[in-house]
Amino acid sequence: MSAAEVVLRAARADDAEALTRLARDAKAHWGYPAELLELWRDELTVTPETIAARTVLVAERDGVPVGMTALAGKGQELELTDLWVAPGAMGAGIGRRLFERSLAVARARGALRVVLDSDPHAEEFYAHLGARRIGTVPSQPSGRELPRMLVALTPE
Repeated sequence: MSAAEVVLRAARADDAEALTRLARDAKAHWGYPAELLELWRDELTVTPETIAARTVLVAERDGVPVGMTALAGKGQELELTDLWVAPGAMGAGIGRRLFERSLAVARARGALRVVLDSDPHAEEFYAHLGARRIGTVPSQPSGRELPRMLVALTPE
């Protein structure tokens, strides 16, 4: 699969179930044990309310979601709350397209920066695309921390 075969579109409320499966499958790809995946169940759930409250983009191939991203917030700093790619579609440039499109949306909305809390497995991906680590944030289970990253935006 190539990124060129993928269409990016705005998420619809009826995408919630498929996007939840996508997020959970993508997280499980990293070999996390079932008890951690269960602990993170709510964080890996995309609801119609999430889609309504955030700017959610879907990467779709042949009508099937293979990636998604979500931006939240207003003003000069937005947060990338989600970026997931289906395990079978990883490495095809879909994550890069979603990330770059999200940054373009943020710029168009007047944001000067985008922050995100990265899974440790994804930190290198984000760094390669221009994000830099600015600290850490607590996660679950107790004692776990996630890299907090920042992308400074330049006006278009």
